[in-house]
Amino acid sequence: MGLWQGSYRGIERLWLRWLTLEGELIPLADEELIVAKQEVSAAKQEASAAKQEASVAKQEASVAKQRAEQLAARLRELGIDPETIPQIDF
Repeated sequence: MGLWQGSYRGIERLWLRWLTLEGELIPLADEELIVAKQEVSAAKQEASAAKQEASVAKQEASVAKQRAEQLAARLRELGIDPETIPQIDF
């Protein structure tokens, strides 16, 4: 056990609190709830960012495919079969 200065149920004072063997405070239920809510919020933000990145990647792939189709059509107009051109790996 150890002393902790803080607010509990709206009362600010010096409190006796449970500590781990390493001397760290064992969180109260209210504190655990706050941390859990923060973790949920962070997870939602990460999921939203990942969804946005996936959307951007999908859009970029669509633009690249459209550009490739335009270039293939232009080659055909010039009498060149795009399927006969060796592919270059980057």
